[in-house]
Amino acid sequence: MHERLIAVHILNPFVLRTFDPPLMEATNREVVALRRIGKRIVIELDGDLFIVIHLMIAGRLRWLQVGKAPPKNLGLAALEFATGTLVLTEAGTTRRASLSLIGGTGSLSQIDRGGLDVFGIDVGVFTERLRSENHTLKRALTDPRLFDGIGNAYSDEILHRARLSPVSLTGRIADADAQRLYDAARAVLHEWTDRLRAESSKKFPEHVTAFRAEMAVHGKYRQPCPVCGTPVQRIRYASNETNYCARCQTGGKLLADRALSRLLKRDWPKSVDDL
Repeated sequence: MHERLIAVHILNPFVLRTFDPPLMEATNREVVALRRIGKRIVIELDGDLFIVIHLMIAGRLRWLQVGKAPPKNLGLAALEFATGTLVLTEAGTTRRASLSLIGGTGSLSQIDRGGLDVFGIDVGVFTERLRSENHTLKRALTDPRLFDGIGNAYSDEILHRARLSPVSLTGRIADADAQRLYDAARAVLHEWTDRLRAESSKKFPEHVTAFRAEMAVHGKYRQPCPVCGTPVQRIRYASNETNYCARCQTGGKLLADRALSRLLKRDWPKSVDDL
């Protein structure tokens, strides 16, 4: 049985990124399907309308029982159903999460950045796409124009599983390394999909986070690598950071952190053993 969307309430005007069709067009329509385009969640309504939600980094979805009010400071939008309310929230003060209403499948296709799903391609296509632009492996994995839906956290886990440096260049990657990266990407994403589905099989997932105790390196700065025991290192930039094991991935070499290496200059350690 499909749920009927009673109303959409905008709690913070910055979250709404479209004006045509008007948001009121989504009122009293039936949800006919759910899908994903890259990192966007798409709620398909009858009448060829689509609510598109991008959580960005700090956005979260919460399910509230009937009659329960959305959180005042964190709530951005609320989708009201007869059985409860789906609330889009975002922690912090920077508003990056978004909600859009798109009319027509043709318009919906325009938000697809063209990234390939690693489960839908073989290693040959994967390697060709990887080498199509000369980027670091980290950037290539997270580029939505190259690969579909791989974020910061899982790119760290994939690179650690493949035993490859995040700053290695795609234009120089050997066939054997590309094969390891392909296998690691499929394995890591498959394992985490199964784990998260199992956790949310009986209730709406309430504690969604990019930092998980079961992860090998992401969010584990200075904690021991589960493979070799070496303290996990990091590269910080903007609002993200890359975590890696120097012993497993870079031959013991410490990668330059833009802030710290610039500050320490000659005192910056060159290898994990120098620490």
